[in-house]
Amino acid sequence: MTATYLERLGARSRAAGTVLCLGLDPDPATIPDRFAKGVAGLERFAELVLEAALPFAAAVKPNLAFFEAFGSAGIAALERLRATIPADIPVIADAKRGDIGSTAARQAVALFDVLGADAVTVSPYLGQEAIRPLLEREDRFAYVLCRTSNPGAGEVQDLRVLTGASGAGDAAAGDASEPLHERVARLATRWGPGGTVGLVVGATAPEELATIRRVAPGLPFLVPGVGAQGGAIEPVLDHGPANTPPGSGHPGGGLLVNVSRGIADAITDDPDRDPGEAVARAAADWARRLPVLPLPPPMNRGI
Repeated sequence: MTATYLERLGARSRAAGTVLCLGLDPDPATIPDRFAKGVAGLERFAELVLEAALPFAAAVKPNLAFFEAFGSAGIAALERLRATIPADIPVIADAKRGDIGSTAARQAVALFDVLGADAVTVSPYLGQEAIRPLLEREDRFAYVLCRTSNPGAGEVQDLRVLTGASGAGDAAAGDASEPLHERVARLATRWGPGGTVGLVVGATAPEELATIRRVAPGLPFLVPGVGAQGGAIEPVLDHGPANTPPGSGHPGGGLLVNVSRGIADAITDDPDRDPGEAVARAAADWARRLPVLPLPPPMNRGI
């Protein structure tokens, strides 16, 4: 029987001793001059980061846009890089997909079957129906954008919506409401067949992260925003691991904390520094700062 994504992630987190997710965002604007320009240099840069940092990572998250920007050559480079990642290390395609049924079905084929991704990031804006093809495979996984780490996230994600059955119309005096990101978390707990849905929750919003954990005690979190974006690690380790199934019971509680620039930026044009050794040191340091902690005790009740 094929292992679930959470089982595979838990096994890798245990083996690596960390909840570090290696982000692969090779931005041509920040790749050192020692690398060739164009897709060849980008691929070699990403290859070096993978070779040096993979031993210290629980998962890898390539951002597809940095490869898609080079057209078919960039996609081919991504496919070659994907082929170098060992089978025991989960790969999350940072694609932010989600569209009407037939389109989402083809997205699932492209990401899961052709690229070989174990998980994908998805947008909830079109509702569960639009991402169902990305949720229904029990050996794959989808991280739903909930409260992201970018500075403008609150513009939409913090809008208050009614908590009534319809959630529609103008709020009347005394009507209860909640932020949209809480509604998304609440809805996501009922999506999919069970065990195939998690949430993207940024470390730059620690109070919201704690609240979302209370709303969705069992959903695994993918947390960007530490490192270059300045999010604190402690709240993430406190509230990131799941408290109830399906996330609980696995090493790390289903938590992944993404670090991209904090590792890749260790490569410089300094001829006296070995770039691979610099990346390995940075990755090892982040892995140490993001350990697999003892699982929290089960919650007595959810929200």
